[in-house]
Amino acid sequence: MPRNKYPEETRQLILDAALKLFLEKGFEQTTVLDIVDNMGGLTRGAFYHHFKSKEEVLDSVAERLYKVNNPFIQVRDMKGLTGLEKLRKAMLSRVAAGEREFGIGLERDEYLLLTKSMLGLLRDPRFLQGQVRDNIEASKMIEPIIAEGMKDGSIRPGDPKILSELLVLIFNFWMLPQIYPCTKEEAMDKILAVKEIFDGFGLYLIDEEAIRAFETFAEVLDFYGDS
Repeated sequence: MPRNKYPEETRQLILDAALKLFLEKGFEQTTVLDIVDNMGGLTRGAFYHHFKSKEEVLDSVAERLYKVNNPFIQVRDMKGLTGLEKLRKAMLSRVAAGEREFGIGLERDEYLLLTKSMLGLLRDPRFLQGQVRDNIEASKMIEPIIAEGMKDGSIRPGDPKILSELLVLIFNFWMLPQIYPCTKEEAMDKILAVKEIFDGFGLYLIDEEAIRAFETFAEVLDFYGDS
């Protein structure tokens, strides 16, 4: 078999086919054979040359989704905003914006649909391990923004490392019903508890806009599990 002269193009074809199917059928209902059948004539061997499984494909899709257009990197050098304003903007960018693309050609509803599919994988220990790793990196991106807010007075002085780690732990683990199942009422009680926690640290991150955005985000994703 001749050697593939364009491995990146092949990899991109696989990712494009997989993303289309994840959106149409959902991750659980999509098989490797489904992806191969949508790869424009490429073989199963081409798939396995680049990926070991559909879970590995999803990891790469997630990397494109969350890292190519990372909101914490985008706000970092914005002028005319306090550290707190930058943090709010980044936190709300995915859920409070109107219909627009999210870095890899996805409209808001498509982004939410894919996110919903990915959240279900948090029950998979291997996927959860990857999320832990990614969230450690996320806290490192948030830390300098919090430090900037402490310096400009928009956030009360304290330890930015502790706050950044706590923020990621709460929002990316405790608030997720796939890890801690909850009713709608319990979820909204949680966001109010989060507000009280961070207000106590002088990080006034949760305002009325954030609460409304969280409620909308939760509803679109069918966020609530059985308590």
